[in-house]
Amino acid sequence: MQARTLLSTAIAGVLFSGGAHAFGFTLTEKWTHETNVFDESAAEIVAYDSASNRFFTTNGDSNMIDVINGTDGAKLFSIDPQGSPNSVAVKDGTVAIAVEATTVTDPGRVAFFDTNGNLVNSVNVGALPDMVTFTPDGNRVLVANEGEADGGIDPNGSISVIDISGGVNSATVSNIGFTDFNVGGSRNGELSPDVRLFAPGATVAQDLEPEYIAVSQDSTKAFVTLQENNSVAVVDLTNGTIDEIQALGYKDHSLPGNGLDPSDRDGGINIGPQPVFGMYMPDSIASYEVGGVNYYVTANEGDARDEDERVKDITLDPTAFPNAADLQQDQNLGRLEIATDMGDTDGDGDFDELYAYGTRSFTIWDETGNLVFDSGDDFEQITAALLPNAFNSNNDENGSFDARSDAKGPEPEAITIGEIDGIMLAFIGLERVGGIMIYDITDPNNPMFLNYINNRDFSVDAEDGTLDGTVGDLGPEGLLFIPAAENPFGQNLLAVSNEVSGTTTLFEIQKVPLPGTLLLMTVGLLALRRLRS
Repeated sequence: MQARTLLSTAIAGVLFSGGAHAFGFTLTEKWTHETNVFDESAAEIVAYDSASNRFFTTNGDSNMIDVINGTDGAKLFSIDPQGSPNSVAVKDGTVAIAVEATTVTDPGRVAFFDTNGNLVNSVNVGALPDMVTFTPDGNRVLVANEGEADGGIDPNGSISVIDISGGVNSATVSNIGFTDFNVGGSRNGELSPDVRLFAPGATVAQDLEPEYIAVSQDSTKAFVTLQENNSVAVVDLTNGTIDEIQALGYKDHSLPGNGLDPSDRDGGINIGPQPVFGMYMPDSIASYEVGGVNYYVTANEGDARDEDERVKDITLDPTAFPNAADLQQDQNLGRLEIATDMGDTDGDGDFDELYAYGTRSFTIWDETGNLVFDSGDDFEQITAALLPNAFNSNNDENGSFDARSDAKGPEPEAITIGEIDGIMLAFIGLERVGGIMIYDITDPNNPMFLNYINNRDFSVDAEDGTLDGTVGDLGPEGLLFIPAAENPFGQNLLAVSNEVSGTTTLFEIQKVPLPGTLLLMTVGLLALRRLRS
């Protein structure tokens, strides 16, 4: 761990006053823990224990959990979970680690440790446990078992519910699966046709792949992203059943405000309406309550299972796309990656509609799955304005301007929420270009963009800058909000784990007063640079 001083080297963020309050929020780095390991997932998911003031970060390079001092970011020791850790969560001094099996299609485990790294218990869960979280009341641990196919074996996706109400040593496990939704099953008729099922020869239970979990504040419901299926499963934790599977539908990128830049070969930044639908396909999810109503918030990354093709390599229906030859040019839609399992609406072998991966946005949904708010093309518009020379960059290569426009753009992956002075904030990590978007989501119908902070140094080589600690953070994967009352600093904090740079960075979230209550916009920080102090 090396000390850093953050300097403003250019215009670096946009702070909005919403009229109701003349202030914004920004992030100031407190410390960064560096593994100096490039692009090996050496820091993916981060958790925090307030009693010991320790952070716990999954290290996919060493297959360990790095335990980090919350005061200065120094590594204290590592926990060996005896396998590959995919996720970690901490509550009341108990560390829960999701560990995949050596054969990834076999059942995985959740290993429980104390915060000093002593093994307390271990229980079996479903195949490929990808995310683990505690319920707010601390009585259960929930696990999203992705169950990805491998080597010709496709295990069922599932959600494990670990009851620890009687203590971790007495933990019991129940698995909630999707077999009732299989063809011929008692609930198959409940599935919307927009629940995306496309693995050849797979049952519904095999095709559905739980990715990430958010839990209602009263610990009675869980909202589970089924990323590749473009859906969310709502789980009744009281009865241990699935309430419903909510198909998320599609974003119409042809509408004003929903545009995208679809090409990495157009020689510049060209964000605009396109005749494409976006599948939300969220990765991370968080939930909050307003007026007694649960809402969940998604980071709409997108993901493929090798069924994708570029628009230029498919046949477009001449009626639906009379300008097909022009659209399929590289500088237009030709390079855009789309799904080939959908879009042929009349079954004649050509494509009548185009469906891209992710929506380059975050979305707020009510608990019944209705879309309440979507950020539209904000992320590309904001990064284009603030990082015009690094727009849609790769996360493992500097000097890669526009390289991700043909795929998923800035690729929002991580999301967390937190309340400060009665204001509910959403923090969204952009996996590719990097950085954190901050929105005021207090009113779910009228969220407000507040700031964008990116501490990546685009002037250095990405790999060399990781090895010597000069590049900053690359590839934010995990975000964690820590309220002021739950840490010894007495400050609201945001922890970010970054899989490409292998760094874990702790930020103080600062409320920034703006001059004048009628001020609608002021310029703050845009590209933060880090120098050795």
